[in-house]
Amino acid sequence: MSKKNDYVDISSSSQVKKIYKKKHSKGKGFRIATLVLSIIMLFAGSGLIYYYTVLDSLNYKELDDSSSNSDTSDVSSSSSNSSLLSSTKVLNILLFGQDYNGGGDGYGRSDSMILLSLDNVNHKIKLTSFQRDTYVTIPGYGDAKINAAFQYGGVPLAIKTIEANFGIAVDKYATVDFDSFRKIVNILGGVDIELTLDEIKYINAQIDVNDQIGDTQFLDYDPSKETQVVHLDGYQALWYARDRGEVALGGNPEYTFSGDDWDRTKRQRKFIETILNDLREKASVTDLVKIVNEIGPLVTTNLKKSDITFLVQNIMTYINYDMVEISIPIEGCWRYGTTDDGQSVIVVTDWEKTRMDLASFIYEDAVVTSSQASQLTSSSSVNY
Repeated sequence: MSKKNDYVDISSSSQVKKIYKKKHSKGKGFRIATLVLSIIMLFAGSGLIYYYTVLDSLNYKELDDSSSNSDTSDVSSSSSNSSLLSSTKVLNILLFGQDYNGGGDGYGRSDSMILLSLDNVNHKIKLTSFQRDTYVTIPGYGDAKINAAFQYGGVPLAIKTIEANFGIAVDKYATVDFDSFRKIVNILGGVDIELTLDEIKYINAQIDVNDQIGDTQFLDYDPSKETQVVHLDGYQALWYARDRGEVALGGNPEYTFSGDDWDRTKRQRKFIETILNDLREKASVTDLVKIVNEIGPLVTTNLKKSDITFLVQNIMTYINYDMVEISIPIEGCWRYGTTDDGQSVIVVTDWEKTRMDLASFIYEDAVVTSSQASQLTSSSSVNY
């Protein structure tokens, strides 16, 4: 899936409209691949791979655009700029959590989509959650919920949908399905994380309703404490990451929990942050190498060996970057709506502001508005 001609590189000072007004740096993959692999594996609940000799365990899969309709003409109404923002100083990698691995020529649904941006100018790891019920234009398929793109055409179409609607170039991807997620968390030995009473009770309720005792167990907790640190295994961690509230779960009115998709995506970002913090404090090269052969095949990615050979030299720099987060669309730019067939969806009411908010979050001061650009003299600027 080649999109180079559609990119607007904002790393150059000649591109006042697009990000990073600095000289191009050679080898973006080599300069930032260290943390990229780290977070790919973090999203899957794992650690890092430090040695080139064990990289064969990764489930590498290049993007194949043949499974998706290449027609993007129907996206023009929702995207005001056909060029995609891209920078040699920022790497954008789209992380997918899918409900099953599809199998054959089919695809599962993307239960979660998080864009991880590694910002080497401002020294930040940026997490952007896309609400799965957001109503967008899927190239070649028309209007639908954003998570339908993965079901229609897998990773290639899901990436194309993000790019066409939000104007941000996606450089790499990584996917993990529910079963692999559980296995990876268990390989890690579980995750310690602070939860609220409602979150703990929700996990226990799901275990009860889905008859998972035997595969896992109920969480022990102190009912007198509003929040407390608990240890999650793979099953428990997956229920936490999928928690967006429930009314009368399993038909039991006592199993009623408040929440929405914004709460759920916040939990997913918190889970990644918890793993990263744990990595900073406890991980060793020896520990990570021991588990890589089990974890590698459970994560599918198009990150090449050549992209990650720089891991050993620079990983400790990147994992100490500050972590910031956002959820798209933001407050004031959306409303709830209903489709003709009765689906509840999130309708973006201001696409221009939504794209600008996302661009400013990822690229910060490198993005300028149309009015700002008009005050500059560069003839090559592209107005947002």
